[in-house]
This record gives sequence, structure tokens and C-alpha cells, in this order.
Amino acid sequence: MSFRLFENVALKGLQCLDAETAHRATIAALKSGLMPPRKGRPDPRLEVKLWDLAFPNPVGMAAGFDKNGEVPDALLDLGFGYTEVGSVTPRPQPGNPKPRVFRLPGDEGVINRYGFNNEGHEALRSRLDGRRSLKGIVGINVGANKDAEDRIADYVAGIYRFADIASYFTVNISSPNTPGLRDMQARSVLADLLTGVISARDESTHKIGRRVPVLLKIAPDVADEDLTDIVEEVLAKNVDGLIVSNTTVSREGLSGSPRDQEAGGLSGRPLFHKSTVMLARARKLSGPDLPIIGVGGIDSAETAFEKIAAGADLLQLYSSLVFKGPALVADILNGLSNILDKQGLGTLRDARDGKVEEWAAKTP
Repeated sequence: MSFRLFENVALKGLQCLDAETAHRATIAALKSGLMPPRKGRPDPRLEVKLWDLAFPNPVGMAAGFDKNGEVPDALLDLGFGYTEVGSVTPRPQPGNPKPRVFRLPGDEGVINRYGFNNEGHEALRSRLDGRRSLKGIVGINVGANKDAEDRIADYVAGIYRFADIASYFTVNISSPNTPGLRDMQARSVLADLLTGVISARDESTHKIGRRVPVLLKIAPDVADEDLTDIVEEVLAKNVDGLIVSNTTVSREGLSGSPRDQEAGGLSGRPLFHKSTVMLARARKLSGPDLPIIGVGGIDSAETAFEKIAAGADLLQLYSSLVFKGPALVADILNGLSNILDKQGLGTLRDARDGKVEEWAAKTP
């Protein structure tokens, strides 16, 4: 049996389990070494250099898969150019009651309402300190406890706790599953949050000798005027980049699965259009220099390339792996190389922004 065939059989087995059990089984398999490294021959045209980091390729594992930092090295060995752990909150919290994640096979989408379930700062810190090496790019996605009296203080605490070990930070204020969290995207609150987070990063810079990049992850559901406010604050506060986008609360266009009206955030293929429109509009507002990570519905080399053409420097995926398995990473990378060949492009940067105007003009 070929390894690809074995993976397909394993994927079908996982899909017989409920979604959260399948997720835990996948983490266990990665921890045990049952998924061997899949790194192929690197293509230097896919390398991306941002800040002080050199990404071997643009495809990253999005936050939410490895919340507690259990398998960052195993994910990098699967061929990801980088990975992001979290969201992590200062104190452990169980998240929302189960069941809280639902597959929509007919749409290749996923709805989750996890609610920042994680083991907290100290557990994540212990695991990251115990990595066999610090090779590879591992970002840390920081959040706030649901019952925090001062949510900004929770984000600041995350910066201080991990500044010496994070490749970059993501400030996540866009999950729909923590009540009131998305309200932090409002300009007045966002200004205070970014001031606190950047101040903590700058103070940490003096101690560790490195300016850790800080990115803001936003929702795909913000109105145009709110997106303008967000981008203006990001630029004014010298935030290092945007991640566009988190999950959506919209259910428009779904095929009618019995589960498609479950509460929570929708990800996967149904998110592609909305998140790509938002990405292109953020690129237009921010200009050419602000790094942006494109997330939402990437499930092929073609959709990955479309995100880049719409303004993304880097990419992240997660939900598509539920339906296509870990071989998808290599398939996307090989496909991107082939697209560059066909279009006669030297690097992915040469392709960026080619369809910004087209995507920005679409209805979300």
C-alpha cells in the first residue's frame, strides 16, 4: 500500500469519528510519529522574507489546530513553511460545552464554537521550552480569558510571557465564540489594545534584543467603514501586519446541511470568497508595504495563488485538511511551483496584487 493510499484510508477513518475526537486523534498521531516527514525538494521561488524571518514557503498552519503547542515540529515536518500555536489565554479554560465543532461535508466547511479552550500560558510555555530545537517559524496567537476583567491586560500578559520565544505574535480579537471579543475591533477599544500590546513588545525588545513582529487577526464580517478604521489604527500604531481573516458568522450560500445553522464560526471552502474580498480591500487600504497573511478556504494551489493575487504575502489553512488530509500541503506547494512556471514568474511576490482591484470590487 502506498503512503498516499494509507493516508486516504486513515482520513476516511477519521471522518467516521465526531470532529473533535478526530482532531484529538490527529494530534496524537502527530505526537507519536505515525505521520512521517513529508518535506519535498524546496523551491526557492516560494521563499518569503518578512521582518527578520525567512519562510521556506508561504503555507502555514493556522491557529486553532495546535492550541497547546503539542506538535509544532511535527507540523513543520509535514511541509508547512511555518505554524501558529494558540489561541492561548493567561489562565486555562475549558471553552464552550461539547459538541462544539461540526463538519459540513457537502460544502467542505466546518463550524466551530470552541471558545478559546486551551491549557493556558504556563502549559504552552513549558511545551515550547521543551522543543527539541528552536528551528522553524512558530508564531503564537494570544487571546483573553472569557471572564477577564481587563482583556487588554490579558493580551499584554501574553506578549511579555512569550516574547523571547515567539517567532511572531498574532493578536486575536476576531473569534466569534467569546462573547464581546469582536467588539474590540471598534476603533476606540482597538487603539487602546494596540497601544498596550505594542508597548509591551517594545519593552520586551530592549530585554531580548529582537523586535518580535505583532500581527492583528480580523474578522471577515466587518463593515467597510470599520475596516478602514482598523487599517488606519494598524498603520498608526506600527503594527507589523494583518491576518485576514478569521471565521465568519454568515451562513450565506450553504447547501442545506442539517448542521449548517449551528452557532459558531464558519471556515473552509464557504469562507473563501468573503475572506478574499476582505483581503483585497485591506490591501487597497494599507498600501503595498504592510505584510498580510491570507486565510480562509484555501484548498488547492489555485485558491492559494488567488489569495496571493488578491494581496497576500503568506497563507494559512486548517479546515481544508479535514477533508483532504496532510498531503494537501505538498500538493499546494507543487502546484504553486507549476503556476509560476506557466506564468513565467520568478517569485510569488511577482504575482502579488495582480487581482486586488478585481477582488476588492466584488460583493462579499
